Amino acid sequence: MAGALVRRALRRSLDQVRHVSPVRPAAARGLVADVYARSEREFGMLAPPVALHSPAPEVLAACWMMLRETLLAEGRAGRAVKEAVATGVSLGNTCPYCVGVHSATLQGLVGGGGAGDGEVEPVTAWARASGVRREAALHGRPFPQEQAAELVGVAVTFQYLNRMVNVFLDDTPLPPRVPAAAHGGLMRVLGWFMRLTAREVREPGASLDLLPAAPLPGDLSWAAGAPNIAGAFARTAEAVEEAGRRSVPEAVRDLVTARLAGWDGGPAGLGRAWADDAVSGLPVAQRPAGRLALLTAIASHQVGGSVVDDFRAGGPDDGALIELTAWASLAAARRIGGWMCGEE
Repeated sequence: MAGALVRRALRRSLDQVRHVSPVRPAAARGLVADVYARSEREFGMLAPPVALHSPAPEVLAACWMMLRETLLAEGRAGRAVKEAVATGVSLGNTCPYCVGVHSATLQGLVGGGGAGDGEVEPVTAWARASGVRREAALHGRPFPQEQAAELVGVAVTFQYLNRMVNVFLDDTPLPPRVPAAAHGGLMRVLGWFMRLTAREVREPGASLDLLPAAPLPGDLSWAAGAPNIAGAFARTAEAVEEAGRRSVPEAVRDLVTARLAGWDGGPAGLGRAWADDAVSGLPVAQRPAGRLALLTAIASHQVGGSVVDDFRAGGPDDGALIELTAWASLAAARRIGGWMCGEE
């Protein structure tokens, strides 16, 4: 009964998605319906951070594939350790939504201090430091090498998801009608529910049929130690690059790529003036896309309604908005994954 209530509440929380209209479960068809069904079956719910991608079906499949193969699939690292990585990355990125969900799940799995529990605290700290190159270099991996593909994979997945969530979702997974006084109790129920679903064994690689096979890019070579994770990231990289070619002007892609090449994870500035300066060399019609892409990649918390509205003023639909922000988010996440593994 409690599980059904959680599922219904989180389906209603699709109303919290900003800027786009996610496909409703009753209207889902084809690839979208397939991903929705898998999410509810394997994750226990239709998670809004996944569903918000539904205006771009291939990107939706890529998002689910990354999440499923890194966080849910059976592997060498336990689910509690993976949830500690998800929580740590989300803390580092100041993503309250993801912190709430994954800290509640971690609390349900380990009890006690959750992310501060002695068993997982070093992993949480490592993951929290991952988003800044200098800090990442100071944290040795607190886990054996055979777990690296899985745990770096979780970290890169949440570097991606945190950016998308910061742009498209509110600070809490709970519907806005829930009184503040009830939040703590409901988050504990969520943690209990997620603990139950986490006990089920998920076969590695079962999501790879969603997208065509693709070669693993060199900057994702850290994933090669786990075939399911390598397959997921290879397919995701291809799908999101294709989305970028459709929806992100080439000059914008070049600008973001160049900016990320010199970025170390530190803040670009308190306001958005740095982004305005950065796009000043673009054609006027492409500056809104450039501004949105740069902010999503480097300072997703600075993406406000006006930034999205400026981009939409040129006519891009929901699918184009998802494809642009997904491309920028994954570009930043891949950059971070590189320095986490000492490859840059």
